[in-house]
Amino acid sequence: MAERSTAAVDVADNSGDEPLTAKADQSTADGVAQNPERDTHSDEVEGSGGTDGPGKASPPELHSGHKLARRYRLEECVTRLDGFSSWRAVDEKLRRAVGVHVLPADHARARSVLAAARSSALLGDPRFVQVLDAVEENDLVYVVHEWLPDATELSTLLSAGPLEPHDAYQLVSQVSSAMAAAHREGLAHLRLNPNAVLRASTGQWRIRGLAVNAALRGISSDTPQRTDTEAIGALLYAALTQRWPYENDAYGLSGLPKDIGLIPPDQVRAGVHRGLSELAMRALANDGATASRHESPCTTPEELVKAIGEMPRIRPPEPAFTAPPEYQRTTYQQGTYGRPAPRPGATQPLTTPPPPLQSRTGKALKWAVSALLIAALGLGSWQLADALMNQDGKSEDKPTTQTTDGGDKGGKKKPTASGKPITITKAWDFDPFSEDHSEKPADIGKAYDNSTSTYWQTDFYLSPNFGNLKSGVGIILDLGKAQQVGKVTVTFQGDTSVELRSASGDPGSRPTSFSAYTKVAAGSGTTVELKPGKSLKSRYVLVWLTKLPSQPDGQWRGRVADIKVTS
Repeated sequence: MAERSTAAVDVADNSGDEPLTAKADQSTADGVAQNPERDTHSDEVEGSGGTDGPGKASPPELHSGHKLARRYRLEECVTRLDGFSSWRAVDEKLRRAVGVHVLPADHARARSVLAAARSSALLGDPRFVQVLDAVEENDLVYVVHEWLPDATELSTLLSAGPLEPHDAYQLVSQVSSAMAAAHREGLAHLRLNPNAVLRASTGQWRIRGLAVNAALRGISSDTPQRTDTEAIGALLYAALTQRWPYENDAYGLSGLPKDIGLIPPDQVRAGVHRGLSELAMRALANDGATASRHESPCTTPEELVKAIGEMPRIRPPEPAFTAPPEYQRTTYQQGTYGRPAPRPGATQPLTTPPPPLQSRTGKALKWAVSALLIAALGLGSWQLADALMNQDGKSEDKPTTQTTDGGDKGGKKKPTASGKPITITKAWDFDPFSEDHSEKPADIGKAYDNSTSTYWQTDFYLSPNFGNLKSGVGIILDLGKAQQVGKVTVTFQGDTSVELRSASGDPGSRPTSFSAYTKVAAGSGTTVELKPGKSLKSRYVLVWLTKLPSQPDGQWRGRVADIKVTS
């Protein structure tokens, strides 16, 4: 990664433009797989709103398949506007999807974009989509940022309807606290809109384009905190009402009726939470609008966070459980099989089944079974007595010898595990917590080729615990069929922590989720014997690396030299 500047930059004062208000402007998305980035027609007509103006530098002539720094392969252009372009790309070194903004090095806003990206990267707050690289080379300036395939834009969520009160509360709470932290470091967003706020699959809200989106378009504000606070109020207003709080339509939302001004959300839609409605009005206090109940407006994200803290906490709705339908007895169970069905509404008494028939054949069969049982018992008693007599006779001829379990005279030893080797028919790399779900699949056969001179190794990481990116990585072994597993011996290059996990029995097909494998043993070292604490019968077992060793090249990676499975 290119070296980043350590100087913080206040990108809100980089061009001297007019202050940005929360009025509708068409936004550009920056990295959600199910909602690709796009620009609207009004963007192309109105430009960015900055004083630099579009057209001073032509966009770089790039195409799909082009590589930056021999590492970032451009896949799809999702934005081309004002002399810069935005792409969905692949980081071939780390094998993950990323987003890339590209503009010429002589572009009027290239310096401010580079400075804004480096300042945003220094913040390191996980509530923001992270800037991964900011580089100038070969007459190009490009900014690389995270690509979140499992996140959804707020604009997409609102297309299905307004948010529930708890979801809207979480939205305004998390976004406000994140922006308050950014402003404490001198960073502003200035383009905070429904396309810039994402909800991850975990329910966490994340913000993208901090400082960078405004720098790309040459946007600045004399009151950056007021601008971002008003934008948060507009987001909350839209989340409660599915309407944009201005007269113009924007982000797929209808604006308010003309000539009526800004009205509270609870007057736009029935059933809106009163406290959240008042909070939105306090954040949107602008152009003559005042907060209800004479409460003071919120002019900074910090004040908004304080106002949220004074509200009663909104709890999530209780899950609704549907009662199962009443069990309906079939006509066969009711004893009416083969009879005409009763008329609707008519009740039929249940008839008592007759006692079993006591025929002559049945009595004879009972006597025959009883006789056989008596004969069997007598024969067994005779054989037992004969065996005891023979044993007494032998004991008179030979002296008795007492032995322990481990002795070699008399008696039998305790049965021990057979320890027979089990053939590994196939193996797969298993990396469920990364974006590409892959970890060196081409070398997986070296992990069980009965040779410790070859090995399968992981990608390199910046710390033993996978750089805090995930909890582990491993290898799934297919034993061909469900078998009794007594021990799995793993040989590593370097002291490695490892767990043995198994799928229950033979599921028929290889489980692909981490939760399908249960931990049965653990250990660490260079040669680790993993013995399940209780009897284990399984077809698929998972060797799961949890802590990596430092290799001679100074990087942290796991190297599996050999795996053996015995019964």
